[in-house]
Amino acid sequence: MSAALTVADSKRAFHRAFPFVIAPLYRRMVDELLVELHLLSRQTGFQADPLFAVGLVQVFDGFAQGYRPEQQKQPLFAALCAASGFDADLLRQQRDQSIAAIGHHSVEDVKTWVDQQGQGAPEPVAQALAGIQRSDFHYSRLMAVGLMALLEQAQGADSMDPAALRGYAHDLGAAIGLLRERLDKDLSLYASNLEKMAQAVELMEQTVAAERRKRERQQGISPGADAPPTGADEPASETVTSVPSAS
Repeated sequence: MSAALTVADSKRAFHRAFPFVIAPLYRRMVDELLVELHLLSRQTGFQADPLFAVGLVQVFDGFAQGYRPEQQKQPLFAALCAASGFDADLLRQQRDQSIAAIGHHSVEDVKTWVDQQGQGAPEPVAQALAGIQRSDFHYSRLMAVGLMALLEQAQGADSMDPAALRGYAHDLGAAIGLLRERLDKDLSLYASNLEKMAQAVELMEQTVAAERRKRERQQGISPGADAPPTGADEPASETVTSVPSAS
């Protein structure tokens, strides 16, 4: 991406690629990811490696839960990526390959790869670990989310206490040169805001359903008979959520 391009340029490119109305509940998420990706695209030491890909897809999918209409969700992700010069299809491919690779190994295997600086790790993981060792490496909070998401897919992770698994992620991050305090802050913020977003989506769906039932009663329609899709009636909730942002 040209160094002359601004955040405003990226936003204009996004809206050209995605000329649809975005429900108020999701506008904050879209705006923050637009800024995040724009800033990262201008960092000379940043590389869109598998760790970043896993984190970005995890964040988008988590905060876009309940997005309507459903068929616009992937075009939305593609437009967000393209606005700053990223390839959405390639990032999802990296994410899928990394998740598949980690699923064949245990949490202890991951620790061994970290201790050996990537030696013996599947290619997507080895690439991510090698990238962190670069002298010009640029950290993104999305990488913290990516590290946690990968660990959750490892064999044995589902039997671990969530707090213990998160502590494991902190230890691994520190071992590969990431600041433990920063990882803890980024993962805490992500988990907290993801929970708030889930609650907001649930409230929105309950409100839409209640409004639909009210209209049906007023119109003398039996509840549930030929009801309009939920996306058309979303209330303009301005619930504030935050996603990991660039630093």
